[in-house]
Amino acid sequence: MKTGKVNNVQKKDNASVAATSEKRVVDHKDKDRKKDVPHPRMQFDDATRVEKAKKRAIVKQTEVRNRVELFRHLPQYEHGTKLPHLEYKFFHLNSNSVHPAVYKVGLRYLAGDISGGNARCIAMLQAFQESIMEYSAPPEKALNRDLTAKINSYVSFLIECRPLSISMGNAIKFVKTRIANLPVTLSESEAKANLLSEINNFINEKIILADKVIVRHAVTKVRDGDVLLTYGSSSAVEMIFLHAHELGKHFRVVIVDSRPKLEGRLLLRRLVGRGISCTYVHINATSYIMHEVTRVFLGASSVLANGTVYSRVGTACVAMVANACGVPVIVCCEAYKFHERVQLDSICCNELGDPDAISKVRGRDEVNHLKDIADNENLQLLNLTYDVTPSDYVSMIITDYGMIPPTSVPVIVREFRKEQIWSS
Repeated sequence: MKTGKVNNVQKKDNASVAATSEKRVVDHKDKDRKKDVPHPRMQFDDATRVEKAKKRAIVKQTEVRNRVELFRHLPQYEHGTKLPHLEYKFFHLNSNSVHPAVYKVGLRYLAGDISGGNARCIAMLQAFQESIMEYSAPPEKALNRDLTAKINSYVSFLIECRPLSISMGNAIKFVKTRIANLPVTLSESEAKANLLSEINNFINEKIILADKVIVRHAVTKVRDGDVLLTYGSSSAVEMIFLHAHELGKHFRVVIVDSRPKLEGRLLLRRLVGRGISCTYVHINATSYIMHEVTRVFLGASSVLANGTVYSRVGTACVAMVANACGVPVIVCCEAYKFHERVQLDSICCNELGDPDAISKVRGRDEVNHLKDIADNENLQLLNLTYDVTPSDYVSMIITDYGMIPPTSVPVIVREFRKEQIWSS
């Protein structure tokens, strides 16, 4: 009887040990899953979090007086008020604060000198490269952890200057993954050289070469006599038009533009300078001009998992009119801009631009009728930066992986993530 009791007790002990070990494995898996989930954006309608963020912020910005209630969860600041102070502060940076290269990029974001998803991402990665080159790990700290903490502080500063684009978030995730996976056996100089090489490869393969592959695919969709419409200014779309013109194809480009940025003017100047026949219209004439158009080429800030295209505000309007007129809409977007997030509207996640940009017209005092009442408490100014185009309005997405329908976006997201994991 005693031996039987002892055996039962041993079985229970073994079962409990096995259960606890399984629980630990499950806990570790849960932790790994939680690491993969992107950190939620800060809700700016939470007063306590906003106050804490203000205390540790480098960029002390002033909130707009009349905030739009529907977008209270997004940051709404007066633009350009703190730029002179930050420029002065640049000459008084200490070694423990933001690296000068990252600080310069942040200033250029704040001033609006760098625009476009690829340009912003490349500028950020090159600033990270400069900071890594001059980095030296403290003797009492591991390089992986200390360098990750540095990158986190740089990212926080860049977010204060301007909210990150989705492509920048993917690039930051790539850099952090590479830092975390650095072999412990490497010396500091070898680890830094490895990181610099990885970032260079990312810029060359995922951005520069990806655009060339997109151009090679997209040019096959341009035929003689086509009337091609684009909205705003996209670097990938511009490269497509220029390459098609170099191949001797005869076509006309319709550039649709809108206030306040009027990005299409620069694209118009460059295309006309290369001898391409162009028509320039504002977005309110889209439905009028669409009957002449044979294809629509659009750029994108990101493509989400449900096939939704996240791009400059006004893109959804152009795509909707094209769909109503039976004109195919082709979106050109690099695979590194794809994201597993799903978004159904432009409210929950967006970026708010300068409200004064839509209330004032530069150099036209005779039409600045809102100049005296811009600060009126009964007036709320809303300048959205992005909008969401449903996948129903998109005919095809051209990426560096090939030409796909919007329903195949989850496959690209999965393959891209798998590629990142195996290459690490």
